[in-house]
Amino acid sequence: MLKLTKKADYGLIALKHLAEAATREGANTAVSAKDIADAYAIPQEALAKILQRLAKAGLLVSHHGTNGGYALARAAKHITAFEVIKAIDGPLFITSCSTHKGECVQSVKCNVKEPLKKVNDSIHAVLNKITIADMQDLSNSDNGNEPNESSARALQSNLVTLA
Repeated sequence: MLKLTKKADYGLIALKHLAEAATREGANTAVSAKDIADAYAIPQEALAKILQRLAKAGLLVSHHGTNGGYALARAAKHITAFEVIKAIDGPLFITSCSTHKGECVQSVKCNVKEPLKKVNDSIHAVLNKITIADMQDLSNSDNGNEPNESSARALQSNLVTLA
């Protein structure tokens, strides 16, 4: 079963929260790890480490001081789900033969290596097309607002591509 780690989940939740704060209050609005953790019942210490990792990867900017916290380093439409997941969990591979380390012991006889590589590449492509802004636009429909139609269509198309 392919699924995101809790850390990746928390990272995506945090970036979506920061994108919404930037939309509401301005691009450089900083939100504390505590505020985000409290809003989603995420363990604060775990979230703080995730946010530090995202800042180190250049996806967030850390602001110190009384009104400190984290803000997006660039617009939400320029941050992909793949970047977030990779920054938190490292490279994404569905099989051991597609890792950066190379081949597994079954590599010579393996009859599913190429099909699985295509699946892996498709997952990468879809996650690279989905931005934090896409996630933000889709959730607006849950609040009674209409999502950005082109973003919703693009995200739906990306997910269908994977299926």
